Amino acid sequence: MTLNDLPEIKMVRHARARNLRLRVEPSGIRLTIPLFCSKKQVQQFLAHSEQWLIDTWHKQQTQFNHSTVFPAQISLFHHAEPFRIIQQAQRAIFKFDWQLQTLFIREQQPEQALQAAVVAYAKQYLVEYLQQVSQQIALPYNGCAIRRPKTRWGSCSSKHDIMLNAALVFMPKEIVRAVCVHELVHTKYFDHSAVFWNEVAKHDAEYLQHRRQLKNIQLPAWWYLS
Repeated sequence: MTLNDLPEIKMVRHARARNLRLRVEPSGIRLTIPLFCSKKQVQQFLAHSEQWLIDTWHKQQTQFNHSTVFPAQISLFHHAEPFRIIQQAQRAIFKFDWQLQTLFIREQQPEQALQAAVVAYAKQYLVEYLQQVSQQIALPYNGCAIRRPKTRWGSCSSKHDIMLNAALVFMPKEIVRAVCVHELVHTKYFDHSAVFWNEVAKHDAEYLQHRRQLKNIQLPAWWYLS
């Protein structure tokens, strides 16, 4: 396999990017480029990253193909026990039975129904948890939106509106907290300066480890299906 065998790399220039960054997902490859980078620098970076790209893409595709079976259960943030998943004919797209710890999914287009259930779950539990962390570290924010971006776990606007990726509900609590802390600190420092990271470290001493863990997380294959 060579670079020519890979899908077209989506290249996006971003004003806040400080380094060239590759992100490989089962659905494609994205390269984030700082505004100051030249075409030659991008080409050199891709040439240097060629073997990593090939290996990572191959690994992701293998995992994706092996994990396309619809899950029988799902583990979600805030609940210690996994939810059993049952597909059936029903009017509602999904329905949580909290007492039975069961998630009922409409049998038509079950992957999309499961995605909708996860997003709805995230809108309740991630929003509540962000508020808890905000109060704990005394960094208020304006509002919180739950979305499904492809390349970001969270973001914070200049108006202190925070966005969290719904897929965070697949993560352990310490990872969710790390993302919440990161975005809340952006309400105080709207950059990634040394001062910003020093503030992050005050509230998340293991933030470097948590960042490495986030980069290596593989989301379930059905999450990417549309």
